[in-house]
Amino acid sequence: MTIQGQFIDIPNRKIFPVSVRFEKGKIAQIEKIEPNPKLPFLMPGFIDAHVHVESSMLVPSEFARLAVVHGTVATVSDPHEIANVCGLAGVEYMIENGKQVPFKFYFGAPSCVPATPFETAGGEINAADIENLMSRPEIHYLAEMMNWPGTVNRDPIVMEKIRISQKYGKPIDGHAPGLKGDLAARYISAGPSTDHECFTTEEAEDKLKLGMKISIREGSAAKNFESLIDLIDAYPEMIMFCSDDKHPDNLAISHINELAARAVAKGKDLFDVLRAACLTPISHYSLKVGQVREGDPADFILVKDLKDFKVISTYIDGEKVAENGKTLISSIKNEVINNFETSLKSPDDFRLKASGAKVRVIEVLDGQLITPEIQGEILVKNGFAESNPAEDILKIIVVNRYQNAAPAVAFIKNFGLKTGAIASSVGHDSHNIIAVGIDDESICKAANLIIKAKGGISAVSEGKGEILPLPVGGIMSDADGYEVAQAYTRIDRMAKEMGSKLNSPFMTLSFMALLVIPDLKLSDKGLFNGKKFEFTDVFL
Repeated sequence: MTIQGQFIDIPNRKIFPVSVRFEKGKIAQIEKIEPNPKLPFLMPGFIDAHVHVESSMLVPSEFARLAVVHGTVATVSDPHEIANVCGLAGVEYMIENGKQVPFKFYFGAPSCVPATPFETAGGEINAADIENLMSRPEIHYLAEMMNWPGTVNRDPIVMEKIRISQKYGKPIDGHAPGLKGDLAARYISAGPSTDHECFTTEEAEDKLKLGMKISIREGSAAKNFESLIDLIDAYPEMIMFCSDDKHPDNLAISHINELAARAVAKGKDLFDVLRAACLTPISHYSLKVGQVREGDPADFILVKDLKDFKVISTYIDGEKVAENGKTLISSIKNEVINNFETSLKSPDDFRLKASGAKVRVIEVLDGQLITPEIQGEILVKNGFAESNPAEDILKIIVVNRYQNAAPAVAFIKNFGLKTGAIASSVGHDSHNIIAVGIDDESICKAANLIIKAKGGISAVSEGKGEILPLPVGGIMSDADGYEVAQAYTRIDRMAKEMGSKLNSPFMTLSFMALLVIPDLKLSDKGLFNGKKFEFTDVFL
């Protein structure tokens, strides 16, 4: 088959008309032709350099159906979400499901499952499991090393996982939010070669100067593009783009193509932008993704212009997988695996005896994963601590989903709910049930909706309850991706009608138990100080 287009030759920084002939999934010939301004632009496909597919609430096969519409041909995917629920069986599930569709998933071996010893997870990945995974050709790297204290302090278990990865010659992804100077240097010297957690230019430059590549993240909750994009001017070969976590409604609209468009709109060099979006992940992770060269896999996209990057068609291994905004990948029948054992709760389970009105409060910052610790006052009624909606200080709870145990209770600010509660069994990284609400009855109803469904996201307000079921590991749907996106849009709208001003209330909620991100988070075992890496008291 032959296709003509204005070829974007990124390495040589040129644009010229070509005829590309491909057969048996490979590019056989690239031939220059006479200029024709009506031809679309032909370029390598986009690559998400770090994403947890599970956060789309879609299984890999459905994620692919939506992503290809936006010109994405491959992802560097960390399956640690499902691994925290189902262990090695969860990783295997992601690999096998992804193989069923024409898309290039490059999975890593989860390095930190469970993420910390301060929470209850459903699975574990130990050093022997890392050896098992690294020996497999389907595993391409050691996924984000979130245990930065263990890395910096050369914890033997952490270093054994890194040593195994190095033995197989596979790169190691980093996760070191806020680390600079000597701490960053010691972290990087242990082996991690990328980071997607930077939220200031100063932090990112510290790591870049030490040889670490930076993935600029713009997901549904964490948005660091505006803070970091100027780095591409000085470090064009060290930058990649990633989403990290992308909810289905956002994925239905755009993916890495949006970041390319925004960067170009800011005046960034076209070829530098496309290097970050299309090529650098290939070289860093040794991906078998085509770069539009003779002999390469026939992975490429046609776009209308180099401003909005509106995708006309997407090809993977020579197969057209998307055209004019429509996916050409068919849905498959998805298996369901899960690990969900807790029983229904009562409102009394969420009562907290008060030892005063002043408490430590988790402060939510919209668009960021960091949550500063602040002080606030709650309401105390009949000796029990309750939300203070007038000050937007609401009760937050985490319920162990893997066994019956007393819920953990604390307080949070900036969710903005005026009524009811929202809840989710997508609670990074252990995926226990997490909920925020104005009263115990609403919190209980929202949590019980999820327990009955064995996974999902829910909202309860004025007697009305809605749930989007997530039966695969309690974190993914087995349904059509576009239908899931529509259902998510409805429940997200409901949360905002309940008062939340957050851009993505459910995505933000899912990170409130992520203990490896400072300052203050809540696990099923209690309130946790992410700077000191220890539990702390709710009451001051």
